[in-house]
Amino acid sequence: MRCRILLALREAPAHPADLADALGVSRTRLSNHLACLRDCGLVLAVPDGRRTRYELADDRLGHALDDLRTAVVAVETDRTCVDSDAKDCCP
Repeated sequence: MRCRILLALREAPAHPADLADALGVSRTRLSNHLACLRDCGLVLAVPDGRRTRYELADDRLGHALDDLRTAVVAVETDRTCVDSDAKDCCP
């Protein structure tokens, strides 16, 4: 769930209610995850009138998320494994 929140905030800052709706989770559950991400220093809570908007704490996090997604896709599509025949673990 926290990865999904970070990826959503990579696209644009958002209010918790909007994030909860977009991710299909309860506001309470989302709030708990946002608190954890905030305590870890990954997201910032920015006052926005009577509401609070969340955004990534540093633009470099967005770039790191993009790099990580690219690496995961590359690994996922390259299923060559030297032990695949012996261990019957890779398609």
